[in-house]
Amino acid sequence: MLTNKQRKYLRKLANDIKPLIQMGKDGNKDTFIRQLDMMLEDRELVKVNVLETAPMDANEAANYFVERLDAEYVHAIGRKFVLYRRAKEDPEIVLPRD
Repeated sequence: MLTNKQRKYLRKLANDIKPLIQMGKDGNKDTFIRQLDMMLEDRELVKVNVLETAPMDANEAANYFVERLDAEYVHAIGRKFVLYRRAKEDPEIVLPRD
């Protein structure tokens, strides 16, 4: 579980990245989930753009993927959300301590 300080730090990092993947009408399918899983393992911090055709809004989608990918919810704004998951091998992002 992320602390407020850690979440704030990740939001600052996410501010500079562009969405890496777009979630459309098939966003909750296994292939999309596998892609997002691989991105989280490679990058740790992933921003997702939710298209209007998606079956869920950004908050719903973020919570859906948090449960399935064992990730942490960072934040959602408009049609975008950010997830974080520490890499199993060679983590790059060092979270601040409380």
